[in-house]
Amino acid sequence: MVNWWRRVREGSQTRWRAEGAASQGINPHMLRLGHKDRPRRLLFINQYYWPDHASTAQHLADLAEALAAEGFECHVLCGQGAYKPGSPRLPKQEIHNNVHIHRVPATSLGRRSTLTRMIDYLSFYARAVALALFLPRFDAVVTLTTPPIIGLVGTILRRLKGTRHVYWSMDLHPDASLAVGHLSPNRLVRSLAWLSDFVYRQADKVVVLGPYMADRIIAKKARPDRVTQVPVWSRRDEVYPLARQGHPLRASLGLSDKFVAMYSGNLGIAHSFEEFLEAARRLQVREDIVFLFVGGGPRLAEVRAAKECEGLDNVVLLDYFPREQLHVSLSVADVHLISMRREMTGIVVPGKLYGVMASGRPAIFVGPEHCESADTIRQADCGLTIRLGDVAGLVEGLTRLAADQALAQQMGARGRAAFLSNYEKTHCCARWNALIGDLVPAPVPAALPESLGYAMGGPIAHESA
Repeated sequence: MVNWWRRVREGSQTRWRAEGAASQGINPHMLRLGHKDRPRRLLFINQYYWPDHASTAQHLADLAEALAAEGFECHVLCGQGAYKPGSPRLPKQEIHNNVHIHRVPATSLGRRSTLTRMIDYLSFYARAVALALFLPRFDAVVTLTTPPIIGLVGTILRRLKGTRHVYWSMDLHPDASLAVGHLSPNRLVRSLAWLSDFVYRQADKVVVLGPYMADRIIAKKARPDRVTQVPVWSRRDEVYPLARQGHPLRASLGLSDKFVAMYSGNLGIAHSFEEFLEAARRLQVREDIVFLFVGGGPRLAEVRAAKECEGLDNVVLLDYFPREQLHVSLSVADVHLISMRREMTGIVVPGKLYGVMASGRPAIFVGPEHCESADTIRQADCGLTIRLGDVAGLVEGLTRLAADQALAQQMGARGRAAFLSNYEKTHCCARWNALIGDLVPAPVPAALPESLGYAMGGPIAHESA
C-alpha cells in the first residue's frame, strides 16, 4: 500500500511539473537539473479566494499576489462556490496576477443555517484534502480558518511530505460557536476542539491577529516562540478619504444633508446589534441622523425585522459594494459603527476597523473594554469606545460627533495616519515575507556548466523533484 501511494504521488508530481513546464516552453526532461535555484513554492488553502468578496478571500489574494511579486511561486487551493449563494461558478484552474488558482467543486448553500454551513464546509474538505495530497510537494503551506480546522490539511502535508505549515488564525473554531452557545460541549464538540488545538500545536508557525488571540492560542499549548502577530490590513490605494462635500454616493442615496452612522460588513454572531437598534429608536426624532447598514450575514434578518416592524425610517439597508468601490462606500459614513460580543475577545478581531481608519473616518466601537479593537482605537485616538449595553453612551457619542464635525474629522485624520504606519497592506505583507523567508530560506543558485545552461538555446528554468 505504501509503495502504491508513493508511485501515485511521484507520478502526479512528474506529470504536474511536466505540464507546467510545457506550457512555458521548457523542456520537461531538464526539470531534474539545478533544483536548488527554483523559486520557493507556496500553497495557500482557504474555501474562498478572488474574486469573492469574503474578507478572508480578499486578504489572501493580497498576500498571495504580494509574495508572488517577491519571487515566490504561489498556488491557492479554494472552492468553486462563492461566499454569496447564487454567484456563478468559477473555472477550476486559472492564473491571476501570477498566482496559480486550483478550485475544487463544493456546495454553496450559504450561511443561513448551521446545517447549510456544515454541508458547504464538508464538501470543500473532501475535495481539498484529495487535491492537496495529489499535488506535488510545496516548500510551505499556509492554511486559513475557513472552513474550521482546515489547518488539519497542513498538518497532514507536514507529516506526509515534510511541508512547513503556517496556520493563519483568522478566528477560532469551535471556540466561537461554544462562546455564543450555538454548540454544547458534548463528546463530538470536545473532540473537534481537541483536534483544533492539536493543529495549532503542530504548526511550524501560527499567525494571529493580535495579542488577545495570541494569549488564547498559547493557552492551547502552542509554543510561544512559534506564535507571531500580524494584523489584517487595508490598502492605501483601495480605501482612502473622500470629501464629504460633493461625495458621489451620498447624493445618490439621499444622504447629502445627513449625519451617517454606518455599519459595513458581515452582520454575524460575533457582533452585538442591540445597542445600535436601540440608539436608532431613541434618535428617530433626529431627522439629520441616519443608521446605514451595508452588507449581509446571519443577523441581517434581525436588523431588517426591527426596521420594518417598528417603522425605523432612520435605518437604511444596502447590499455589499464591490471591492473596487470600497473607497466610495466607506467614505459615505461620518462615523463607523463596530461591535463585538464580550465572549468573543481573542476569538475574532473585527478587521473592518482598518478599512475605517483607511477611509479617514472615526469609529465607535461597542464591545469589551480590553480587546484588539478597543486598544487600537484608544492608542490611535481615532474614535470612541463604548461599553456593551451602554446605549446612553452610544447616543451621546453620536450626537456629540454630529454636532462637532471638526472633532470627527480630526479623529478620522489620526486614524488614517495610524493606518499608514501600522495597518497598510505593504507593511503587513512585508512582515509575512520575512516570516516565510525565515521558515523557508531562499535557495542557493545551483552552478551549471555554461554549455549545459545554453544547450537549449538559452538559460534553463529549473524545478525540483
